[in-house]
Amino acid sequence: MLTNTEKEQKVICRKYGAEFFAAEDRLKLGISKNVKEGMLPINGLRLYPEEGTSGWFIWGGKEFSEDPDFFVPLHIEHIEEWVPNIKKYLGLAPGWRFLIADDYEDVWFDKEILDDF
Repeated sequence: MLTNTEKEQKVICRKYGAEFFAAEDRLKLGISKNVKEGMLPINGLRLYPEEGTSGWFIWGGKEFSEDPDFFVPLHIEHIEEWVPNIKKYLGLAPGWRFLIADDYEDVWFDKEILDDF
């Protein structure tokens, strides 16, 4: 039986023509500290998962930093404590991105992020 989160994720995938690729709560993602501080827009991109990670990187603002401390690990089960309402995007497959702010939503496939992987 599907959870509400899985249903929401599949709706997003159908809306944008994306493959559903589960991101289990026990897996980690990389997230910038400025997300918890409320920085907008919220950006997400998904690489291929490896070694207990989901492949997701989430950051606030227009650009992310190359600083090795920019992203911190966070289990997906705790994402709502940092930023509500993005869990519905985490079912997008590797190569997909999203950008959200207030009433704005953009979701797209970016093959280039997988080319260097």
